[in-house]
Amino acid sequence: MPHWARYLLHVTRRLLLIHAHPDDESIATGITMAKYASLGAQVTLVTCTLGEEGEILLPDVAHLAADKDDKLGEHRQAELGEAMNILGISDWRLLGGAGRFRDSGMIGTPPNENPACFWRTDLLEASVELVKVIRETRPQVAITYDDFGSYGHPDHLQANRITHYAAVLAAVPGFKPELGAPWEIKKIYWTAMSRNVMRAGVMALRAAGETTGFAELDPDELPFATDDALITTEIDGPEFVQAKMDALRAHATQVNVDGGFFALSNNLGAQIFATEHYRLAVGQLGELVDGRERDLFSGIDA
Repeated sequence: MPHWARYLLHVTRRLLLIHAHPDDESIATGITMAKYASLGAQVTLVTCTLGEEGEILLPDVAHLAADKDDKLGEHRQAELGEAMNILGISDWRLLGGAGRFRDSGMIGTPPNENPACFWRTDLLEASVELVKVIRETRPQVAITYDDFGSYGHPDHLQANRITHYAAVLAAVPGFKPELGAPWEIKKIYWTAMSRNVMRAGVMALRAAGETTGFAELDPDELPFATDDALITTEIDGPEFVQAKMDALRAHATQVNVDGGFFALSNNLGAQIFATEHYRLAVGQLGELVDGRERDLFSGIDA
């Protein structure tokens, strides 16, 4: 066993996150990643695609667009590396290696018909790649999307599927023993966007005079918002809000933090972006404070 693998096994808390594209991790889990890394946990990020089909916001890199058959994926990989440096994450990987699984685009679009896209990849094939990571890093806790893929993106849905399938396979002693000793993940969480938080954000934008974009949305109709009664867990980290915003800025081709929902006033913005929400999908809830878990590892024996 290499020395770095022995080190991983001696870290008490080990967290694995499975995201679809570069920038998803910072948007949904940036606070969580930075907080646990700062506490000494081993935080491993697996990103399933390079996000080759992403819409580019910056005119000076428009030549990287997917329809121009250029190198958006390579550029987004570099953005991901910068974001991880900002959040303090040293262990980040691309599922199966860079370019193994291609961004699928949305259902009904030409990229989604590409046999190389992540959505059309054989479930076992992709899951085996994740089994390798699970058995190597041996996380007690994993995070991915819900069974709707947050907002129905096929790559998010596939990330959910391979997370749950790989977690089962990784724990089976007779499944591909050449990939390492079996390992059982104790808790699997789904990311969640609090509907109450989204409502507060939309109301704040309207109060500030915004009339377009997020200000036009009805929080009660947002497909990616989660009813608060379903949320089991929240991770609070106001001291990491700046790191999260800086990590999002690193994903400059995809995210503009100077407008839209990110244009909230500093005080309310800190309240909204400092807390990330989750639903426990596998495992047992730990200690509750005011009806919710405040620590992903609560209830797990070292």
